[in-house]
Amino acid sequence: MGSGVRPAELLLWGLAGWTALGFAGVGLSRLRGEQLRVRRGIVWLAGVWAMYLVVLIGVSLVQKQKVVAVGQPQCFDNMCFTVTGVEEVKGFLIHDQRRLVRVTVRVTNRGRSAKSDGLMEAYLVDAQWRRWKESTGVNGVGLTAKVAAGDSVISQPVFKLAGDATGLKLVLTHGWKQSGVLVIGDSDSLLHRKTVVELGR
Repeated sequence: MGSGVRPAELLLWGLAGWTALGFAGVGLSRLRGEQLRVRRGIVWLAGVWAMYLVVLIGVSLVQKQKVVAVGQPQCFDNMCFTVTGVEEVKGFLIHDQRRLVRVTVRVTNRGRSAKSDGLMEAYLVDAQWRRWKESTGVNGVGLTAKVAAGDSVISQPVFKLAGDATGLKLVLTHGWKQSGVLVIGDSDSLLHRKTVVELGR
C-alpha cells in the first residue's frame, strides 16, 4: 500500500522475471535431454521461492498492525481513501436486533488521468473480530467508482452489523486475488495484519 513503486514490489517483479528466465532455461535443457540441469534448475527455483516465502511470512508475523485515524488517507498507488465520518442509518426496519452503519469515505485520484480502483473492498470488524461485508444495493457511489484526475468523490458504504458490535474498525483491502499478497510488508500480504481505521464506535 502506498503511492509509487516500492522496493518490495520491485523485488517481487525481479523475482518473477528471474523465475520466468529460469523456467525458460529448464525448458530448453529438457528439450536437449539434459536431465541433470533440469533437476538443478527446478531445485534452484523451488529453493529461492521457499526462502522468499519464509521472509514474506516472517515479516508479516512480526510487523505490528497499522491503525489509521479518521481523516487520515490510505493510498493505493494514486488512489487515496479517507474515512471522514460514520453514522447509524435511521429509518430502516432491521430484524434480529441488527443495525445499519454508514461509513463516509472520500475517494481521491492523485493521478494525471481518470482512474478507478476496481479491486477495492471494504469490511467492518468489531472488538471481537467479527466481520461484516458491505451491504449491496444500498450505497450509491461505490469505492470502485471512476474518478477524474485530481478529483474526489464521496462513497458511503453501508454495513449490517450485530446489535452488540462495539470497537468498530474499517478495513480497506484489495483481497487475495492480486500481487500484493506476495509483496513483503504489504498490508494485503500473506498472514499480514490488515491496516484498520478506528471508527470510535
